[in-house]
Amino acid sequence: EIQLIASVVAMACSLVGVFLVLRRMAMMSDAISHTVLLGIVVTFFLVQDVGSPLLIIGAAATGVLTISLVELLNKTRLVKEDAAIGLVFPALFSIAVILISRFAANVHLDSDAVLLGELAFAPFDRFELFGVDLGPRALIVMSVILILNLLFIVLFYKELKLATFDAGLAATLGFAPGVIHYGLMTLVSVTAVGAFDAVGSILVVAMMIGPAAAAYLLTDHLPRMLGLSALIGVVSAVGGYWLARWLDASIAGSTATMVGLL
Repeated sequence: EIQLIASVVAMACSLVGVFLVLRRMAMMSDAISHTVLLGIVVTFFLVQDVGSPLLIIGAAATGVLTISLVELLNKTRLVKEDAAIGLVFPALFSIAVILISRFAANVHLDSDAVLLGELAFAPFDRFELFGVDLGPRALIVMSVILILNLLFIVLFYKELKLATFDAGLAATLGFAPGVIHYGLMTLVSVTAVGAFDAVGSILVVAMMIGPAAAAYLLTDHLPRMLGLSALIGVVSAVGGYWLARWLDASIAGSTATMVGLL
């Protein structure tokens, strides 16, 4: 089950990661994977339930807020995009850490778990419906997110491809590249927060960028790149699990190491 959860997380992350790499927005995944913690914390304060699905909605909204603030700063032309990311995400992430340490110290909502995750415990958190055990919660959640990512890419493949390689032409043809951009970034946010519980934000970044970057070096054919990215992600997940068993080490750390090696 651990290998299956890691593989599904890898596929979900690597598919959206291809478009981040192609758009030269790799650092944005790092920013989003950290700032969504603020959305989780604020939504928790409102609903008082760490298991509420509203936490994903709040986290996704914070991801979109991150992108909006970065682009707002970038448009001033006072700072470049990488500097804008470096200004926005530490500020939002730090606010989340302060809120947790000040108001949620006794709640299972800590920054260490979000950063590092623990895949070994994921199979013990089961999802039950009408008394029937359907499997690990992380597997169910990430499978749904993987299907959403696949549907988005399949349904809007032409628009995504055009907006990624020629946003000007996409706008001229009436494809609304801005809407496509924010739709993709919302998916990135949902994918990041969905993977938080099981793998932590560090592995989310590794899975989004590593397999996609490797696939980008191997081919310039977009459909093949998507397939290779997902495959490399799965190989990293399974290889990382067995490396962790061999070394008796962190599964997330070993998986990120395999991503880097591949």
